[in-house]
Amino acid sequence: MENRLRLLYALQQVDSGLDELQELKGDLPRVVAALQERLANAQQRKEELERTIKESIVRRDEIDLEIVATKEKIEKYKEQQFQIKTNKQYDALSREIDAAQERITQLAKEIDLVEGRASLAKSDLDQLGPEIEEIQQELGERQAELEQVNKDHEEEELRLNHEREKLVVRLEKADLRTYERIRKAFGGKAVVAVRRNACGGCFKRITPQAMVELRKNSKVMTCEHCGRLLVSDEIVETYSSAL
Repeated sequence: MENRLRLLYALQQVDSGLDELQELKGDLPRVVAALQERLANAQQRKEELERTIKESIVRRDEIDLEIVATKEKIEKYKEQQFQIKTNKQYDALSREIDAAQERITQLAKEIDLVEGRASLAKSDLDQLGPEIEEIQQELGERQAELEQVNKDHEEEELRLNHEREKLVVRLEKADLRTYERIRKAFGGKAVVAVRRNACGGCFKRITPQAMVELRKNSKVMTCEHCGRLLVSDEIVETYSSAL
């Protein structure tokens, strides 16, 4: 049991060291991640706008071809009207001409819509360009800052992570689950020493009976006030002397 308590306290010290390194980075990881997301969204929007412009151009060309072809049909129908001999045939061609002219009117309206869509997309794209450049510049600066901080503390972080891996494999799974749950609940501090008969986490007094049990190092004990795991001075001193 005493070894379990030593391992839990050692893991807490390693994690506290990693937490301190993380604090040195400040908001940089979060800022970099947010900028990366903004850049990805902006680039996706740029691709969508470029696709809209391209599709609009293609559609405009298709409409132009159809208008030309429809006008040619109208001329052909008009020529045929001079060659027919019955009113029925003449009326049929007239209806074809009217339908073709109606189609041209519809196509002209669609051209206006297509050109309007393309114009709006181009305007948005022009505004998006400088925004992307601004995000890329800020992201580059922030990434450089973060890389420098990581570089300054790379060896220490690697050492602590390696030490953590060695401790985790030696801990009982139930102890590790309890530790992680409490650590998450209290912002990183799961295992605390008792100082002057008080919890090192919430600083509430520990009862004399609990103090007697704690000094035995015979079971995992938690603070009755905050729920953090408690360790005795002996565990702390043993850890300190081993460094």
